[in-house]
Amino acid sequence: MSLFKLGFGAAAALLVLFLALPVVALFVTTSASEILLGLRAPLVGPALRLSFFTTTASLAIVVALGTPLAWLLSRSTSRLARAVETAVQLPVVIPPAVAGLALLLAFGRRGLLGGLGLQLAFTTAAVVLAEVFVSAPFYLQAGTAAFRRVDTELLLVARTLGARPLRSFARVALPLALPGLVSGAAMSWARALGEFGATLMFAGNLSGRTQTLPLAIYTAMESDLGAAQSLSLLLVLAAFVLLLIVRSGGPALFGAPRVPR
Repeated sequence: MSLFKLGFGAAAALLVLFLALPVVALFVTTSASEILLGLRAPLVGPALRLSFFTTTASLAIVVALGTPLAWLLSRSTSRLARAVETAVQLPVVIPPAVAGLALLLAFGRRGLLGGLGLQLAFTTAAVVLAEVFVSAPFYLQAGTAAFRRVDTELLLVARTLGARPLRSFARVALPLALPGLVSGAAMSWARALGEFGATLMFAGNLSGRTQTLPLAIYTAMESDLGAAQSLSLLLVLAAFVLLLIVRSGGPALFGAPRVPR
């Protein structure tokens, strides 16, 4: 083996080991009985129910509003479209604390929309808004890329056959882009499930009301390490399953969609 391959192999192995070791530690430093005991902690049930509700609601909002936006961005090459595409990716790179403060200044009692009588901060609705804010870019990026891969000629054929724009979108573009959209939705849901910083600042950490799974882990760390570790394992397993869906191409598992005639 050459010195080049040996050096690169050692560097790669070192990084893989560093990334894998903390995850392995979560599993090997506990037992099945301890995991079950941790999941019986009082804060686990409410946090699970709240996380399921808020992530489902946020994903529904992201898909309903993000699909039309991803389609429009994929069909336009104007400077405005590029500016919008850049702007909607900002939540990916700004710190979570900044995202929470921005949401508070926009939707809080003294925020930009506070004069409208909206009382969103420190409510369950605030959790949903925080999750939409941080997770939408993942769906938009995947959706825009998926729609750009749709052959424009297929859409033109559908239009020449009398299909209206909405019908050609629903019968041609959407089925062809579906694997990418599902992968984007999975990544978006995973990001919403793991959201912590923006939720803590904008919604607080109220059990049964705004305390999601990551916030429950943060709270349990102070008094019950077993519960924190059990919840962490749940999140790791959920992330692993979602990554499998993304890597396998979503609906492609069941066969690639065909263009309807």
